Amino acid sequence: MIDHDRLFKELLSNFLPEFIELFFPDISAYLERDSIEFLPQEIFTDVTEGERKILDIVLQVSVRNQDTLFIIHTEHQSYSQTNFNQRMFTYFARLHEKYALPVYPIVIYSHDSPQTPEPNSYRIDFPNKRVLEFNYEVVQLNQLKWQDFVNQRNPVASALMAKMRIDVQERPTVKLMSLQLLANLGLNPAQIQLISGFIDTYLDLNAQEEIMFQEQLASIEPKQEEKVMQIVTSWMRQGIQQGELKMILRLLNRRIGEVNPQLQERIQTLSTAELENLGEALLDFTTAADLEAWFEAR
Repeated sequence: MIDHDRLFKELLSNFLPEFIELFFPDISAYLERDSIEFLPQEIFTDVTEGERKILDIVLQVSVRNQDTLFIIHTEHQSYSQTNFNQRMFTYFARLHEKYALPVYPIVIYSHDSPQTPEPNSYRIDFPNKRVLEFNYEVVQLNQLKWQDFVNQRNPVASALMAKMRIDVQERPTVKLMSLQLLANLGLNPAQIQLISGFIDTYLDLNAQEEIMFQEQLASIEPKQEEKVMQIVTSWMRQGIQQGELKMILRLLNRRIGEVNPQLQERIQTLSTAELENLGEALLDFTTAADLEAWFEAR
């Protein structure tokens, strides 16, 4: 199962200014980026349903050239949910009550279907008047065309193209375009790894699509091809290492019983070559002391 919330939270937490710049340039123009401060996670309880909800991202930021603060609250939804507009108003009201600051609410929807537009407001009406009208921003990815973002030099565009409206036959093309955009952004290795992992999760190609991807990759400019191949090779290496790590831990649990958290942490720091060496050595292990001795002998 894909942990959609974790993936989107990692992306937005690391690239929130870029997200705002991409979808809300008017706001981005007057934000003081250096003033961004992520606030502690808020936990709200829905009294009627008894559900505890941790808000996704809440941050405080200053307005440029003004002594003013406001809060941006961003929620990710991986599915369409009835009455979510009412829930957004509840979050807004509680944040406003706690911090006594203006709150700018945003929802990003990543579900593939339905493609009908999601609500962006919550209203309370009486026959003679409207008592409340609460409006919030909605970024609904299945309403957006990936082609409109190909030339956006923005890491969030590179990632989110993978979740926009894509015809089935376009999947290899979109993956290549996303990676080409990513390769030219000048990001550091950790940032590239985060976004390329996001792309690969949502555009996990089957065998036939992979052939099409490789054919299209071979047809682009050689320097571009090399940059994209470096990213592809990196995440393949990471995938192999993660697979070996899981297998090593499973074998150790069978040989010596459950591995304590301290030893697990040490194992997770091993390189691919070191994991291979441990995989051969553990066949002779009978106790946790053997594993500790192996580490001491390295």
